[in-house]
Amino acid sequence: METTGHGEYPKLHLEDYPRYGRQMILDDFGLEGQLKLQRSSVVVIGAGGLGCPALQYLAAAGVGRIGIVDHDKVELSNLQRQVLHNEGTIGVHKSVSAADAIHKLNSRIQIDAVTDPLHSSNAVALLQPYDVILDCTDNAPTRYLLSDTAVSLGKPLVSGAAQKFEGQLCVYNLGEDGPCYRCIFPNPPAMEMVGTCEETGVLGAVTGVVGTMQALEAIKIITGLHDGKASLLLFSALTMPFFRSIKLRAKKPTCTSCGEGGMKLGAIEETDYVAFCGGLRPNWEERGLSAGHPGSRIRAQELKTALESGTKVTLIDVRPRTEFGICRLPGFKNIPLTQVLANPASHLSEDKNSRVLVVCRLGNDSQIAADAFRDLGSNIIVQDLIGGLRAWSRDVDPHFPIY
Repeated sequence: METTGHGEYPKLHLEDYPRYGRQMILDDFGLEGQLKLQRSSVVVIGAGGLGCPALQYLAAAGVGRIGIVDHDKVELSNLQRQVLHNEGTIGVHKSVSAADAIHKLNSRIQIDAVTDPLHSSNAVALLQPYDVILDCTDNAPTRYLLSDTAVSLGKPLVSGAAQKFEGQLCVYNLGEDGPCYRCIFPNPPAMEMVGTCEETGVLGAVTGVVGTMQALEAIKIITGLHDGKASLLLFSALTMPFFRSIKLRAKKPTCTSCGEGGMKLGAIEETDYVAFCGGLRPNWEERGLSAGHPGSRIRAQELKTALESGTKVTLIDVRPRTEFGICRLPGFKNIPLTQVLANPASHLSEDKNSRVLVVCRLGNDSQIAADAFRDLGSNIIVQDLIGGLRAWSRDVDPHFPIY
């Protein structure tokens, strides 16, 4: 307690009273809640679409120590949703950029910016000093690593996810019976089946909603306002109501992480989480689904030569109509992949000696479409563009838009 000639006051700086006054006057929050925040620590893994709004509100609320772990650097494509970064920080580590932004918001808090990649050999050491862990990442290996580490350290894990117009939020390992991530998702999906925001898209405000909710959950846990019940919150920007809550069961006694005789600290360092989740994401320029068909794939310069040759070619762009409306190559007909797979024969020329060239955005969907055409058993030559239209922009026409 700090004592003056006029009485005794708790250890809050005088300027903190007007700063945090609007939340301190809330019932069940009060001065004690603010002191709990001041003494607490939160680590945020990922300073991207989810991490930025979470960090912003944690700093504004007065969390005493905030850790930021992210080894990526700011890119132009991030600015649509990662609101702590700006044009001037492009090329800067995200953790450093975010730390600078929240320091300008609240200079009285301690901020730890970590630019090293998080992996199984350093996760325990990096996360151990903090009270609450926020998972603001977008890949399965890190989610399992964070969950196992949170269980081993006995810390709650606030996990968020967002894609397209939807998001979800869950607090794992909360209390004695709270399930962990492995309880709900014991087996990871195939790597090819998990689309990234780059591939599927995301509305920036959706990440803002979910990231802000992650900060709110952390604040509730720290101040004792959380009811301690395990639930999965689903958010959809295009439906009413926006939110839907699903009650989760208690942790599974047989869970390999939080169950009886679960994973120990030493086991985390020995686990290859990337291998557990099916390996690295495929490089679609090096790995082709149609590898068994020699000459089935062409590079951007070869496509340019084919288009300039004047020979008869059927040109098909299998991107969704929305993407086709953003930009397109002259002469290409838009037939979305779903339509190709539904009835591939209806989209081919009756000329059995014709040639078909298929493109997409990144070079993965075009392979699937090309295989569907070949399965018809005709003599038509079917080829697709390696690396998709992104490779076309990189290798042929730098003025072709990349999105």
